[in-house]
Amino acid sequence: MPGIFAIRTEPASQEIRMGNRSLVNLSAPGIRNILYVAYPLLPVSNESCGGAEQMLSVLESEMASRGHRTTVAACAGSRVSGSLFATGHESTEADRLPERNAEHERRILQLLRPGNVSQNLDLIHDKSGSFWRHAEEVGVPVLATLHLPRHFYPREAFDRVPPNAYFSCVSEAQARTFADLPNMVSVVRNGIQVERFLFRPRKQNYLLWMGRICEEKGAHVAIEVAQRTGLPLVLAGQVYPFSYHQNYYNERIRPYLGKNGVKVSFFETPTLDKKLKLLANARALLVPSLVDETSSLVSMEAMACGTPVIAFRRGAIPEVVIDGVTGRIVDTVDQMVEAIWSTSDINPYACREHVEVNHSASRMATDYENLYDRVLSISRNRQSQAA
Repeated sequence: MPGIFAIRTEPASQEIRMGNRSLVNLSAPGIRNILYVAYPLLPVSNESCGGAEQMLSVLESEMASRGHRTTVAACAGSRVSGSLFATGHESTEADRLPERNAEHERRILQLLRPGNVSQNLDLIHDKSGSFWRHAEEVGVPVLATLHLPRHFYPREAFDRVPPNAYFSCVSEAQARTFADLPNMVSVVRNGIQVERFLFRPRKQNYLLWMGRICEEKGAHVAIEVAQRTGLPLVLAGQVYPFSYHQNYYNERIRPYLGKNGVKVSFFETPTLDKKLKLLANARALLVPSLVDETSSLVSMEAMACGTPVIAFRRGAIPEVVIDGVTGRIVDTVDQMVEAIWSTSDINPYACREHVEVNHSASRMATDYENLYDRVLSISRNRQSQAA
């Protein structure tokens, strides 16, 4: 089925690719035409490392399966369920985010020029962190989900919020830090496609750390914990094309790989299949974050596999992990080391049930459907009042 953006606004290399979708009745109540705007740096797929990319992939898949018409503006090579509007190629050079983001936003705005296709669009859901600033240029409501801690955004980022830009957060802890933001409409907790994750009640005897390889995620802390327990550690994740991430990996992580003593291994950008096996078999997942987490997808994924989570008490972690039931929430490295020896007290079936009940992709998609309706209702009321 042709998507709402089945046109070409760039050279042939910048075209829209269609997923396998059946025809839907666009007159059906609640069916929406939605443009999802991705983080510009790397492709979107079910193997993405970044939380915003993962959530976009899962949410867009759920929405397409419910009959909504979905288009994703993202890097070439992204894999989506609806239409892909490729805005350019992923960045392979370090520290090219400003240039890549400018290209990304320029091509999206070109796509949405008056007389093009914007009249067929109901709503834009921005997962990029910055496209919402162009809301007044597109003529439809823009819902921006904020995925990062408040201090990760430039101080002046929210000085001027367009009237048709709306915000949502992914946890109550995060929302409290954005309480002063105009047009803050809701909290929608992240969710995962639980059925994808292998459940294994019997575990192997290694520790797992998984995520972006950067200082704030604390991979070096996981190495210290492994050294103090004597247990093997598996690191799995991606080094993003930022020089400070690359320097961190080279200085704080790489020297420990393949050395004598405690075994530390690293799987860079693991496939989905490898990721699932690592999560399912680990004795425990370590989440030693050094900044406040706005959510924790990897914790949800581990618990879905029946794997307990041992995490620092940062930000939204207590909203995701139930201390003493699905893992341990600790405050220091000493406590994290001690918690390793009590993982056998955690019931793997309780971990899985917690995710099925509270952190499913289906629940998240329903919450976003309701939020889309709310944003559209607010927008219509404001237009009526202005008329």
